Amino acid sequence: MARHTQGLSSRAARGEAKGYDQTRARVEDYFDRSATKTWERLTSDAPVSRIRETVRKGRDRMRALMLSRLPTDLRGARILDAGCGPGMATIELAKRGATVVAADISPQLIDIAELRLPPELKRQVTYRAGDMLDHSLGQFDAVIAMDSLIYYTADDIGRSLANLEKRVSGPIVFTVAPRTPALMAMWYAGKAFPRSDRSPVMIPHAHPALARAARDQGVRRLLRPVDRITSGFYISEAMELRP
Repeated sequence: MARHTQGLSSRAARGEAKGYDQTRARVEDYFDRSATKTWERLTSDAPVSRIRETVRKGRDRMRALMLSRLPTDLRGARILDAGCGPGMATIELAKRGATVVAADISPQLIDIAELRLPPELKRQVTYRAGDMLDHSLGQFDAVIAMDSLIYYTADDIGRSLANLEKRVSGPIVFTVAPRTPALMAMWYAGKAFPRSDRSPVMIPHAHPALARAARDQGVRRLLRPVDRITSGFYISEAMELRP
């Protein structure tokens, strides 16, 4: 019986990893295949459509909200910018004095982030193209993950937080797509398309269910909602784990 149970547990673990890995692969393909130029323009001062302008403003507000959860003086702190994208939060963290590890699944976005980094901050930032949960990235004093977990299931997010919790002494601040009627309608519409023919779809989450999933995956800290940002077509909710 023990061998049988161990076999089931191993298969379950492989299935969980497979689900996360499949979503991660879809996200990587999406950004490197079609979204890099869009995100490069969206996170710059270049003119964009009115719709994308609302998204830009929403992201700016969310980034400011997330950074407000960390101390103004980060000298001596090692911070993980998980899913750093073009690196806007990375720059702000480095300006506060932090040593930053900026990780993103898209090598092209990492290239953009490196080009945008002011020369005087280069000694403080290390860029890594790959999985933001990679244990080789080391230990941290805090983590921010802006819109980098929005494509994952509650269980996958719970496992991600459990992974990070063991290596982070301070706050873990991240965003999810909140479970609102509008976003749920978009989510169900997205499920109607064949998986191979569509971009990864955001999975909306409600705080109580996400908190339960985190506990089920071994997260010990209390998961708290911070605030929600709504700006036209951009809607995102910040949450955090604190010691």
